[in-house]
Amino acid sequence: MSFGRVLTAMVTPMNEALEVDYEEAARLAQYLFIHGSDGIVVCGTTGESPTVTDKEKIELFRVVKAALGSKCTVIAGIGSNSTDSSIKLARQAAATGVDGLMAVVPYYNKPSQEGMFQHFKAIAEATSLPLMLYNVPGRTSANLSPETVKRLSEISNIVALKEAAGSLDQVSELKRMLPSEFEVFSGDDSLTLPMLALGCSGIVSVAAHVIGDEMKEMVDAWFAGDTARATRLHLELFPIFKGIFVTANPVPIKALLNMDGIKAGGVRLPLVKATSEEIKFLKDLMNNFKSVHTDSPKSTRVISELKVASEKVSNPIA
Repeated sequence: MSFGRVLTAMVTPMNEALEVDYEEAARLAQYLFIHGSDGIVVCGTTGESPTVTDKEKIELFRVVKAALGSKCTVIAGIGSNSTDSSIKLARQAAATGVDGLMAVVPYYNKPSQEGMFQHFKAIAEATSLPLMLYNVPGRTSANLSPETVKRLSEISNIVALKEAAGSLDQVSELKRMLPSEFEVFSGDDSLTLPMLALGCSGIVSVAAHVIGDEMKEMVDAWFAGDTARATRLHLELFPIFKGIFVTANPVPIKALLNMDGIKAGGVRLPLVKATSEEIKFLKDLMNNFKSVHTDSPKSTRVISELKVASEKVSNPIA
């Protein structure tokens, strides 16, 4: 199966007590679908996976899948640095009806390439769902090599990789070695277009929370052969790609969503909310962007569309 082209790594909305707000999660998933997302990744890093409990994750998988139905793929983040824990969560996620799984390279314990191979192989064998690997050495301190990805691609339900090592040379090696049907997604918004140029399939995006329509337009332009338009959009969006990481993800993107009337809420410790200086930077960033993109979503439009999304949550898309 194809997961789509623009996948959003969705934040986990929380109320004032920092409890998961499942109703808002359903609304946000609908909103992201309306604004260009072909798929939603639930409980990835952007979804605060380290501090969301397995019980909360299972309920999020269930709620988001029920809200979106079959119109948008739902990928459950089930990875950890414990193979047994990841397998258990994968099986529980499969029972909620999600369309696929994503598992990150084990962090902190720094396994060998053989250890990573056996880890992902065991997770893949635990369910029949398609599995996306996630390589992000900046967070895990371990890099999943192209050679290991190639070995893993021979397992029938390991079908994709979210690649966030930041190396286009590594992406070139991956595309050179992997079968054509194996999908490679950019894990960095700013590398979406360069990775598309190397034959990759799309993006697992953070920025799509606030510029989803524009991300979709850029990716579609590339696949339509309009490379000049795709390049123009990339350059226009580039300040957003970089600016939303002014502090640790997902702190800035939650702040931006809150500014736009979406109740993303706060973040759980050890993350802390954005400072006043960071808030000012983010406001200026989006105001500068909207001043040249007059058709970008405004707060009033966002709120009205959330109302529509809320109604659809009560009547999920078939």
